[in-house]
Amino acid sequence: MRKLNRYVARTVWLSILLVLLVIVGIDGLSAFIDESDSRSASYGFAEIGRYVMLTMPRRVYEFIPFAALIGALIGLGQLASTSELVVMRAAGISNSRLAWMVLKQAVIIAVFGFLLGEYIAPKAEQQAQNGRAVARYAGKQVDTGQGIWRRDGGIFLHVQAVSGDEEIFGVTAYEFEAGGWMRRALFADSGRFDGEGWLLKDVQTSEFLEDKVSKGAEPEVFLKSNITPKILSLENVAPSQLPLMDLLDYAEFLRSQGEDVADFELATWRKLLQPAAVAALVLIAISFVFGPLRDGTLGFRIFAGVMVGILFQLSQDLLGPASLVFGFPPLYAALAPVLTCVLVGFYLLRKA
Repeated sequence: MRKLNRYVARTVWLSILLVLLVIVGIDGLSAFIDESDSRSASYGFAEIGRYVMLTMPRRVYEFIPFAALIGALIGLGQLASTSELVVMRAAGISNSRLAWMVLKQAVIIAVFGFLLGEYIAPKAEQQAQNGRAVARYAGKQVDTGQGIWRRDGGIFLHVQAVSGDEEIFGVTAYEFEAGGWMRRALFADSGRFDGEGWLLKDVQTSEFLEDKVSKGAEPEVFLKSNITPKILSLENVAPSQLPLMDLLDYAEFLRSQGEDVADFELATWRKLLQPAAVAALVLIAISFVFGPLRDGTLGFRIFAGVMVGILFQLSQDLLGPASLVFGFPPLYAALAPVLTCVLVGFYLLRKA
């Protein structure tokens, strides 16, 4: 029985890894080509290649559920096409036992994906985005249409690029009084965090008085703020790409600023439920091979898996924003597609 377990596991794992390699490779190549349109003197092919390589862990994490679905369909389909599943059942191994052999591999893949998305992908993604922003900025004029916006009380801060050593570039800060009157605007080439605020360098100032605007230039200006380099680095990536602890900490910071955190709650539930999503999609693959796709061709199985994966992703993409718009709990939006796959999978298995 151990040899049979290892054989089924090897077949499924090889199929999943092959699918993951192909999908991530195509996605990475596409990203490299897209980034090439932004090439400049400071952002060349070497910087683009480094950016794409650092985003690879995030791409692997995002495609693990889809690859697990297609890979399980291909691996089990191969066993079905060579009548090996028939021989296993003839030897007294039930469908539920075979399903459990495959689901155990799904659990291992899900745990690997969770650890990748929690400890490796977020750090690599922050380095990728920060490095890309610094390389593309390269001393250019401040452009408030790009970069990071963040508010801290009466201060609205815009940063075009954040480096890993607590330094920011292309800084714009607007200071408002309690009544809503803009008191001062600052435009700085760079700044460094000292624990209590930002020491801005090469600063142009505009002070708004009652009857005039006073402009000036200062070599250094200290801006007291609770906005830390970590907060700016977290702001530079999507909530879905943050680790759980950073999601919770950043959501708490936003609550202190009176901002809505529903999208961070949604990202938290999706991250927590991704292992269950991987297992649910593999369960769908198992039920398809044992049921309606038992005698199908490899091409049709792949087509069916792609369609299920697209429907699963569409349901997540629709229910997530719907929870933010209509105000129902983000947990329901994250749980509904997973629960649907589980119910359909068990129904088809029972029917088979």
